[in-house]
Amino acid sequence: MGRLDGKVAIITGGARGMGAAEGRLFAREGATVYLTDVLVEDGQLTAKEAGATFIEHDVTQPDQWQAVVDRVVNEQGRVDVLINNAGIFQWADVLTTTLEDWNRIVAVNQTGVFLGMKSVAPAMIDAGNGGSIINISSIGGMRGAGTCFTYGATKWAVRGMTKGAATALAPHRIRVNSIHPGWIETPMTADFPDLSASIPLGRSAGPDEVALQALWLASDESPYSTGAEFVIDGGMTA
Repeated sequence: MGRLDGKVAIITGGARGMGAAEGRLFAREGATVYLTDVLVEDGQLTAKEAGATFIEHDVTQPDQWQAVVDRVVNEQGRVDVLINNAGIFQWADVLTTTLEDWNRIVAVNQTGVFLGMKSVAPAMIDAGNGGSIINISSIGGMRGAGTCFTYGATKWAVRGMTKGAATALAPHRIRVNSIHPGWIETPMTADFPDLSASIPLGRSAGPDEVALQALWLASDESPYSTGAEFVIDGGMTA
């Protein structure tokens, strides 16, 4: 018996990295999983491997969000879990960040999360079964991120939006929480410098370790957790 038996999950940025790990684990635990991404070839391959369904999806576009939710509800009758995982990164401080870069990163990392919650919550409310929304933030949303200024700003925004949505959606039994990973080995961090010396546990983490936290939040094992931050960083922010 799986920990997510009978649940229907949408995971954005699901083609690779943390989203792919979440999709594979959720499917193994009995969920019906829809992975969405702009990376079509990778997304289709990951979905096939995971036993999930892939949908091409740009999280910055409201009409595409509505199309995703409509398809899932038409096919499954409900949405139980949303993971707002899609995100992009850039090394640049406040002096070197251009307005174009700012708008591009905000559109994916911040507006994409807003649109996800706004699009999925009505379907959860209509179904009447509650739900779990999990927003992937970062330890960049827990402290200053001087060398990745816009990324950090968006992750702080995700942290705040999570709390606001949690209080608004609590009467509908929809829980909203944020996960704050540290140095996770994914394609996005492949070119990062070695940060092991700054991590008390002395190592980076794999995306499967983030997926395990998401699994707990998506399951019925966390019924009283909402509006909270869950840090997975090996002690970096301790």
